Amino acid sequence: MIDHVGFAVADAQRSRLFYEAALAPLGITLLRTATPEQTEAGGTAHGFGRDGKPFFWIGDKEQVGEGTHVAFAVDTRAEVDAFHAAAMAAGGRDNGAPGLRTRYSPTYYAAFVLDPDGINVEAVCRAPE
Repeated sequence: MIDHVGFAVADAQRSRLFYEAALAPLGITLLRTATPEQTEAGGTAHGFGRDGKPFFWIGDKEQVGEGTHVAFAVDTRAEVDAFHAAAMAAGGRDNGAPGLRTRYSPTYYAAFVLDPDGINVEAVCRAPE
């Protein structure tokens, strides 16, 4: 299952206003804004979703087209580790070794790899241990 997707935008504020209006009829609202200190890329990011879960993210630190991101939800931390190892063996580039990212949540255990085209792919487990 896909946990969330993210895209780089040229101007986070301008895009936030656009998506707030465009997604409102779908019941999707702005749920979280992350400051540069809270993001992997060091820019501002806005998370949209519903039922308390942001699943569509836009951010302004990376180049448009280069900031594409998809995260797959998994059940165990071992699956995160296995994903990272398999992706690296298949020619991926490390973009964040398996580990906790407590700036996202206390149990956010994830690994990031860049695919052959530079797309940031993540596996994330939110279960405690």
